[in-house]
Amino acid sequence: MSQPFPFSAIVGQEEMKLALLITAVDPSIGGVMVFGDRGTGKSTAVRALAALLPQMRAVVGCRYACDPADDANACEECRTLALKGPRKSRSIPVPVVDLPLGATEDRVVGALDLERALTQGIKVFEPGLLARAHRGFLYVDEVNLLEDHLVDLLIDVAASGENVVEREGLSVRHPARFVLIGSGNPEEGELRPQLLDRFGLSVEVSTPKDLASRVSVIRRRDEFDRDRAAFIAAWRSRSRNCAARSPLLAAACRRWRSAT
Repeated sequence: MSQPFPFSAIVGQEEMKLALLITAVDPSIGGVMVFGDRGTGKSTAVRALAALLPQMRAVVGCRYACDPADDANACEECRTLALKGPRKSRSIPVPVVDLPLGATEDRVVGALDLERALTQGIKVFEPGLLARAHRGFLYVDEVNLLEDHLVDLLIDVAASGENVVEREGLSVRHPARFVLIGSGNPEEGELRPQLLDRFGLSVEVSTPKDLASRVSVIRRRDEFDRDRAAFIAAWRSRSRNCAARSPLLAAACRRWRSAT
């Protein structure tokens, strides 16, 4: 997986970056809703923040990346593994999952693995986007245009921290706790009040208006595209300094490190 644009290299958008840092410190706040134009760095900021956080520990062989130190919230697969002996763990990056506007319900919540059902005659659950986002970030662009039944799903899962799938002869429950990040353009449609209530913070973003900022955006993006490794290396030390100077960023890193 290619490395994302550095968080500290993002020009402007201070309110959005502050909101992301706050919810990284305390995910129970309920995530962030970002209103504004396209191309203002919303998804870039989410991926950049996740890359800045410490890697998390996950149970080897678990499809939901369960925390090996959190037995109370372990999935059924992890409980089965525990009966066979001590579970092994590994370090993985904090997941950032995009929920595309045209996603089907099966892709979001998971469904029967049709290939194995047809070739092997067994019913196996294929996890969806909610499972992949567990313990990380779920980013929904144009959330105000999301279909109503998917909105209802997100509301239920965000409230319970668990995804329940009962269809096609399957009955599956698995943990699905994530930081929900939504974005949308108010001119394209209103956000349902029930979903808006799920976001603890809301910010508005816009493209930079002053010439210096616009030039900085273009120059940094060009440098990143020309030589990604060199650009990331150049900003790595600044990111460390930023973490040392920013109480919120330092607290976010401590919080994610203690959870691993």
